[in-house]
Amino acid sequence: MVPVRECDFLIVGGGIAGASAGYNLASHGRVIIVERESQPGYHTTGRSAAFYSETYGNATIRALTTGSRHFYLHPPAGFTDVPLLSPSGALYLARAEQRPTLERLHAEGSRLVDNLRWLTTAEILARVPVIRPEAAVLGLLEPDSMSIDVHALHQGFLRGVRAQGGAVLSNAECLGLTRRDGRWQVATRAGTFIAPVLIDAAGAWADELAGLAGAAPVGLVPKRRTVLVFDPPTGVAVKNWPLVIDADEKFYFKPDAGRILASPADETPMPPCDVQPDELDIALCVDRLQQATSLPIKSILRKWAGLRSFVADKTPVVGFDPQADGFFWLAGQGGYGIQTAPAMGQLVAALATGAGVPAELVRLGVREAELSPARFRR
Repeated sequence: MVPVRECDFLIVGGGIAGASAGYNLASHGRVIIVERESQPGYHTTGRSAAFYSETYGNATIRALTTGSRHFYLHPPAGFTDVPLLSPSGALYLARAEQRPTLERLHAEGSRLVDNLRWLTTAEILARVPVIRPEAAVLGLLEPDSMSIDVHALHQGFLRGVRAQGGAVLSNAECLGLTRRDGRWQVATRAGTFIAPVLIDAAGAWADELAGLAGAAPVGLVPKRRTVLVFDPPTGVAVKNWPLVIDADEKFYFKPDAGRILASPADETPMPPCDVQPDELDIALCVDRLQQATSLPIKSILRKWAGLRSFVADKTPVVGFDPQADGFFWLAGQGGYGIQTAPAMGQLVAALATGAGVPAELVRLGVREAELSPARFRR
């Protein structure tokens, strides 16, 4: 007999979006998270090389990132046994022709971050000696950017769901949705679930899930992001290097457990899938790094890819669908889902319970209309 379970909030997708939403909603009612894979976070969350940067992303993303800062620095008791953030700093590099780009980044970032610093070529090379001078005519340092312990954050949210009486179920691919008597009935491989509110946190598959619910798509486009790891030159200490980012985001690299993690910052449109790295993107990353640095990349130790899903305006889609009763979107976080997760979870809980955007996020510039799926129906 197929089990039937009821709850107040059914969340489809156990990645960072679904986990943070469930953590915050669990105090408002019974939460169940269903995940199609054998473990939550198998796709994008588990493949992220995330960092915390208040200058990264558009205005809404930056506001949600700043709104997450207190949680990251002061997580609730019992949430984690390790720090969620590790100091690193982020250094943006500009060639001569990229100066206007860096100046725009400084102007936009300074609205939320008051300690951005300009660096000269000499100051850049003192911090990261392998950078070629012509690639570093000007630099912008965000000293408070930090690396995120993605596993600790994700598991903390999932433990919190369970500790509040919620459930997290894997191998529970969604097979069909129906709306009956004011409640969603969701058939999965792990049984049937019934809830008045269905939260679409299905990542790259969010539009597909919406289609099962009879909701119009929001135009979600999954895009491949490639990452590789290699050894630094012999005798070169990389531990204290910041995250280094090209002003036009054509590459980035950072220390990673004594090695160097790098990406060509590719955004190749893909269908939802278990994405794998492309050798052309690996070669492109190596070429860009060698043009900007003196790093001798003799061999690639590890390589992987993940999907970062965007809508046209690169702002997440968060809120109830205007045409599908009880269907709540939580999609399109792109590459910013982890750095914004604490504030995003709070936002989802507030909107899903009818409370509106929390006052502290309003003060930072978060607006419900700019996130709502209704913006695609106008």
